[in-house]
Amino acid sequence: MSPKPGASNLLALVAGFGGLLAMMAFAEIDGVRALQGIERANDEIREDFLLRTRLLERIRGDVYVSGTYVRDYLLEPETGKAEGHRYSLLETRNDMDAALAQYGVLIHARERQPFQALTAALAEYWNTLDPVFSWSTAVRKRDGFVFLRDEVFPRRQAMLGIADQIRALNEAQLNEGKTRVEQTFAAFRQRLRLTIGLTIGLGLLLAALSVRRILGLESQTARQFREVQQLSARLVEAQEAERRSIARELHDEVGQSLTGVLVEMANLSTLIRARDLDPVEVKAGEIKKLVEGSIGVVRNMALLLRPAMLDDLGLIPALEWQAREVSKRSGVWVQVDAEGVSEELPEEHKTSVYRIVQEALHNAVQHAEAHRIVVTVKQEARRLRVTIEDDGKGFNPARAKGMGLLGIEERVSHLGGTFAVESQPGGGATLRVTLPLEAQ
Repeated sequence: MSPKPGASNLLALVAGFGGLLAMMAFAEIDGVRALQGIERANDEIREDFLLRTRLLERIRGDVYVSGTYVRDYLLEPETGKAEGHRYSLLETRNDMDAALAQYGVLIHARERQPFQALTAALAEYWNTLDPVFSWSTAVRKRDGFVFLRDEVFPRRQAMLGIADQIRALNEAQLNEGKTRVEQTFAAFRQRLRLTIGLTIGLGLLLAALSVRRILGLESQTARQFREVQQLSARLVEAQEAERRSIARELHDEVGQSLTGVLVEMANLSTLIRARDLDPVEVKAGEIKKLVEGSIGVVRNMALLLRPAMLDDLGLIPALEWQAREVSKRSGVWVQVDAEGVSEELPEEHKTSVYRIVQEALHNAVQHAEAHRIVVTVKQEARRLRVTIEDDGKGFNPARAKGMGLLGIEERVSHLGGTFAVESQPGGGATLRVTLPLEAQ
């Protein structure tokens, strides 16, 4: 069973606004994750740069201090103090080797060649210094200054230059990291623009659809209000027509019968005063017939308005009486088939079914010119089915929907049921009504 239009619209709105909220939530989550990623990358680049810078400064400091210790060692005349300078130099070398090993783990591809050059230069530097530690005090005093000038200071300056080159590469690596962060941020900004654009577009689309739907509902409400006004006017017309019909019946049938009774009563009174007793019995019989006819007319009118047998005998006997009356008045053969219909139906259901069948029979006789009508009433577990079929001239249900069909539709809708008309010109007509029942 397909969903109702209202349910479809509700599902569409829920899906649309749910999608909009989902996109907003996705944008927020994606934005937080992207910002966290950018912050984390920025922190990693910064920490890496600071660590590498500290190691390079440590290596530079050790290189510079090593030259000072070599100078003090070579120029120190006292053997004890010279040994102290040599010990400090060895500690500086050990610290430098540790810094080099730690920095070697952190180097990038572009730093590999300068770092290898720095390592080779440092190794050569220490190899150059190794023979000095076996010099005597006299040799150090004689050759120390020349050694410092020609070997130590030039090599130290070259190593510092290599260290500066590595530091420049480290700074370039930092700039590249900043560039990557900026590119990541630009990509996030572009994705955020796209998400916001889609969210705004979806919001505008939902707003447009909502406005369109609201305008459609307003138009539908206005149309239904006009239909209700027309239906109300037609109901008033139907009430007036029914009142005219009742007034005509009262005037033509009951009124004339009662007038005849008055005339016959006057004649009977004249006969009684004249003591002509022979015709009195005849006149009394005529008066009795007139009164009985009036009573029959009033009874039929009352049954048409609200059949007492619907309350006394039940739905099916009332429908069968109605079928006999229609057949008697119009000559149309009417058949009532009932299957499993309980007499414990709600009063509103019994009245509605009776009126629906009454209106359908009236339409079939007056407008369809039918010769045969079959009324089928079938009760199921949770619903009551009513079908009225005729062999009349048929009609187009989409175009020709008179007051009677509208009344049937209103009754069925009031009870929460369904109503359908199947007909085509020349092919008869079938009315199908389904009324819901509470579980017994």
